[in-house]
Amino acid sequence: MTASTITGAADLVQEALEVYREDPAAVAALQGYAKRLAEPLRIAVAGMVKAGKSTLLNAILGEEIAPTDTGECTRIVTWYRYGHTPRITLYPVEGEPRRLPVKRVDGRLVFVLGNVQSNEVDRLDVEWPSPGLRDMTLIDTPGIASLSGDVSARSTSFLTPEDTPSEADAIIYLMRHMHASDLRFLESFKDTEAGRSGTVNALAVLSRADEVGAGRIDSLISAGEIAERYRRDHSLRKLALGVVPVAGLLAQSARSLRQSDFEALQLLAAMERAEREKLLLSADRFLRAAGPEELTTAARASLLERFGLFGIRLAVVLIRNGFAEPTPLAHELARRSGLDPLIDMLGRQFQARAEALKARTALVGVAALLRTSPREGTGHLAAALERLQVNAHEFRELLLLATLRTTGVSLDPELANEAEGLIGGWGAASHVRLGLEADAGPEQLAAGARRYLERWRAVAENPLTDRSALDACRVVIRSCEGVVAQCAVQLAHQPA
Repeated sequence: MTASTITGAADLVQEALEVYREDPAAVAALQGYAKRLAEPLRIAVAGMVKAGKSTLLNAILGEEIAPTDTGECTRIVTWYRYGHTPRITLYPVEGEPRRLPVKRVDGRLVFVLGNVQSNEVDRLDVEWPSPGLRDMTLIDTPGIASLSGDVSARSTSFLTPEDTPSEADAIIYLMRHMHASDLRFLESFKDTEAGRSGTVNALAVLSRADEVGAGRIDSLISAGEIAERYRRDHSLRKLALGVVPVAGLLAQSARSLRQSDFEALQLLAAMERAEREKLLLSADRFLRAAGPEELTTAARASLLERFGLFGIRLAVVLIRNGFAEPTPLAHELARRSGLDPLIDMLGRQFQARAEALKARTALVGVAALLRTSPREGTGHLAAALERLQVNAHEFRELLLLATLRTTGVSLDPELANEAEGLIGGWGAASHVRLGLEADAGPEQLAAGARRYLERWRAVAENPLTDRSALDACRVVIRSCEGVVAQCAVQLAHQPA
């Protein structure tokens, strides 16, 4: 995102504040957009009831601070922001905000609402000193398609408002299977004001992926094949940037592995194979079996709750194959849970585009205000808005990405796929765009970009290229030129 585009979006919001200074509602909305430009990217975690949203959020943060039970708190929109000290603030539907006590039980954060019911709460705001929250704000939302209409309405009105941008800049959407209801929600999110700006800004997660193979050790391999099939599905491909399988419970427990967990798993790994396999046939058998003697009933229940049978089986196999210390075991369990690819994709698709996504939200908000509250003296705002939307290359990339994944362009399939990569469809970093290794230097990046630049200039100049594809060619060419220019700056600053 160029500084001129960021500055332009901020300046436009300030100009709009001056024009609408006598309209309290408009001022509040515009101040919100200005605040969003200065804050980390907002990423909401959404999905149907029991999709594992809070569990995945905990896994991403590496701490158990989001409630995963079925209590009142899971019915409330909860924001998780970075803060130097832990703090929880309750914002009621009516009345003034108030602090809640910060209480941890057995390592987990507990929200003490007192006698307040979820329908009386607008949102909870949690500030936490987690490094993962420095660059993004995570928003946990109630389950969509809940038996309670009020609970579902809370999520849909928050994520898909009718006439304003969504409160979230991007969404991680969890689904256990690809149902029509999942597609309907993603379609509605894409059809919000932000979505109509021509952006695909949702990432799908095949959650509870270990259940795909009934808890077998190879469950995630099967889940990966299903996720790839979903990713290629035409209906989902136009709504989500990718599909990642994740065993959320295992990911959460791996990121917060305790010494007591490790010692209990060691006891299981030391058993004779035949006896251990009998023990792990079912959850009921695992809880009721007699051996090993040192493993108490409470320890068994804790392991089952935290890891599930899949996680226990996998951890035992890893311990027997040389992961004899807690930290290496935790890292390997997290890797095998599918969490690492998800975090990598969050970085490549969302955080690398954070400024563009935030600026887009602000511009869409100003556009909605001009349309719904027209007044004299806004002509210069509309003109400035149009210039930013047309001239900002980042927005043109986002628009072309959405077009490639929906209606398509008149390009050979191989070229269309190449274009998707070069404009950042698989990640915004230069090496990802060019299909090079992460350690590629500026000279190698520049050489790769020039090769693609020559190729796409030839496509654009070819008289057989459809006129409808020329705009796509220009965007790709501009993206390649941007990489070359960036590399030139890096090379100029290298020591002689």
